[in-house]
Amino acid sequence: MINLFFISTEIFLSLSILFLLLIGVFKKNSESFIYNFSCIILLVGLAININSNPQFPIDLFNNSYKIDYFTTLIKSVILISAFLVMLCSLNYVKQNDILKIEYPILILSSILGMLVMVSSNDLIVFYVGLELQSLALYVLAAFKRDNILSSESGLKYFILSALSSGLLLYGCSLIYGFSSSTNFDLIYQNSESIEYGIIFGIVFVLVGLAFKITAVPFHMWAPDVYDGSPTSVTVIFAILPKIAALTVFINFLYGPFLEMFDQWQAVIIFLSIGSMVFGAVAAIGQKKLKRLIAYSSISHMGFALAGLSVGTNEGIQNSIIYLIIYLIMNIAFFCCLFMLKRENQYFDKVEDLSGLSKNHPLLSLSMMIILFSLAGIPPLAGFFAKFYIFTAVIEQSMYFLAIVGLLSTVIAAFYYIRLIKVMYFDEQREKYDLNHSLGLKMILVVSSTIILIYFINPNIICLLYTSPSPRDLSTSRMPSSA
Repeated sequence: MINLFFISTEIFLSLSILFLLLIGVFKKNSESFIYNFSCIILLVGLAININSNPQFPIDLFNNSYKIDYFTTLIKSVILISAFLVMLCSLNYVKQNDILKIEYPILILSSILGMLVMVSSNDLIVFYVGLELQSLALYVLAAFKRDNILSSESGLKYFILSALSSGLLLYGCSLIYGFSSSTNFDLIYQNSESIEYGIIFGIVFVLVGLAFKITAVPFHMWAPDVYDGSPTSVTVIFAILPKIAALTVFINFLYGPFLEMFDQWQAVIIFLSIGSMVFGAVAAIGQKKLKRLIAYSSISHMGFALAGLSVGTNEGIQNSIIYLIIYLIMNIAFFCCLFMLKRENQYFDKVEDLSGLSKNHPLLSLSMMIILFSLAGIPPLAGFFAKFYIFTAVIEQSMYFLAIVGLLSTVIAAFYYIRLIKVMYFDEQREKYDLNHSLGLKMILVVSSTIILIYFINPNIICLLYTSPSPRDLSTSRMPSSA
C-alpha cells in the first residue's frame, strides 16, 4: 500500500489546478479570484510540504519517487519563490492585461512539474516532470499574443527547448540500453563497468539540463526570451526552473553515476567556465535590464556548477547555498524593475535608471545594495555565496577554476557598478509612480535587508541544509579528491 501522505503536496497542487480550471470555465470574470487563490494554494502547499517531511528517506512507486529532507527543502524553496514571484508581479499582471484565467494555472502546472523533477528517482519520472514544467513555460513565454517580441520569444523557446528535450530523451534511452534500467538506484548497481554508451547518455542528459539552467553553450535562447517575455514571466524563467534543474543535476550525477565522477567532471567544469566567462563578458554592452539579467544569470549558474564539479558534500552544500542567495537577489532585483513605471507603463532600459537617486532615494539605495551583492562585494550576501564556492573549489586544488571565477567576478563587477553610476551620477529623469502594492514593497524591503545583514550569521542557510548529501550517500561512494 502506497503511503500517499508523503506526496500530499503534489496531490494537493494537482487537485487545485483541476478546481481552478472548473472555476474558470463556469464562472465569468474570475481572473482575480483565481490569481489570488493560486497564491493561497502555494502557501497551503508549502505548509503541507513541511508537515509531510519524513524523518527518514521514503521510496514510492517502486522506488521511482523519493522523499527525504533534501527534496523537501528544495520543494519548500520552489513554493516560497513561486509565491513571492506571483505576489510581487500582481500589479504588473493587472496593468498589462496578462491577468487571464489560464495564467496562474500555467504557473501552478509548471511548479507541479518542478516538484516531480526534484523527487524523481527514475529517468521516466524525471522526463515527465520536465515536460510538465516546459509545456507550461512555452505558453507563458508567448502569453502576450499581440506583442511580436513575446510571440517570437515563445516560439524560440519552444523550438530550442524541444530540441534539448529530444537530446535529453536520447540520452535517457542510451543509459537504459546500457544499464537495463531507468531507476537511479538500479543504474548505479548495474553500471559496475564503464561503458562508452552510458557516458554518451550522461552527456546528452547534461546537455538537456544545461539548456534549462542557461549554461553555455546552451544559453542562446535566454537573452531573447527574457527580453521578449512579459517581465512577470521573465522573473519565473530567471529563478524557478534553475532551482529544479540544478537539483536534478545533483540527484542525477551524485546518485547513479557517482562512480563515474572522473568521466563527467570535465563536462561540468567546461559548462562552468564557459558560463562564468561568457555571461560576464556578454553582459557588458547590454542596454536593456532584462537582457543584462539574462547574461548575469548565465554567469551565476556557472558558479553554481563550479560547486558541483568538485565532487564533495561541501561542494553540493555550497551550490545549494549559492542558489538560495541568488534567488533572493533576483527577486529583489525584479521588485525594483516592477517599480520602474510611469502612468502604467513599465521601463526596462539601462538609461531609464538615469538619476534615479534624486527622485527615488530609497529605491536606488535598495538597488545599489542588490547590485553590489550580485557583484560579490563584501560584506553582502552575494560575497558569501561566491566565497563558499571558491572555498570548495580551492580545497580540491582546482586553482584554474578558482582563477577563472575570480576574473569573471571582476569583469561582472564592471556592469553592475555601471548601473550604480547611471543611478547616482547621470541626469535625472521624470519621477516614476509611487503607487506600488504593499506586497511588492514588503518583499523588496525584506529581501534587501536579508542581503545587507546576511554577514551577521552567514552559516544560517547551512543550518537548514543539515543533510550531508541529497541521497545520504556513504563517504565511500564520495570521491576523496577532485
